[in-house]
Amino acid sequence: MWSHGSFYWNELMTRDVEQAKRFYSSSIGWTFEAVPMPNGTYWLAKMDDKSVAGIFPLSGPEFDAVPESWMSYLAVDDVDARVEAAKAAGAKVMREPFEVPDVGRIAILKEPGGAGIGWITPVDDA
Repeated sequence: MWSHGSFYWNELMTRDVEQAKRFYSSSIGWTFEAVPMPNGTYWLAKMDDKSVAGIFPLSGPEFDAVPESWMSYLAVDDVDARVEAAKAAGAKVMREPFEVPDVGRIAILKEPGGAGIGWITPVDDA
């Protein structure tokens, strides 16, 4: 179960997915599961069959200015309301709230100091 304000997910944004998979497989022991997306493949990193992180491929011109980095996601109780509060507090919205089926509602922000952060209202655990 998730709780508001806690880190919920971490995702590596990279241009070389295969290199990242080799690195984390050989150094940490992760295995990977492909998840089809409309514009490519998202990779779930797994440890003992438990999903522990994701790898997001930075492919396409819309990601040219995005640096390779780890992106953290905080669980929030209402992503839409929290994004409005974040804007009022000086954040810049990089991607307005959107739905990911079976995952939750997500927004991508740049906080006033410039760091990127994802906020997610996860779907309820079944």
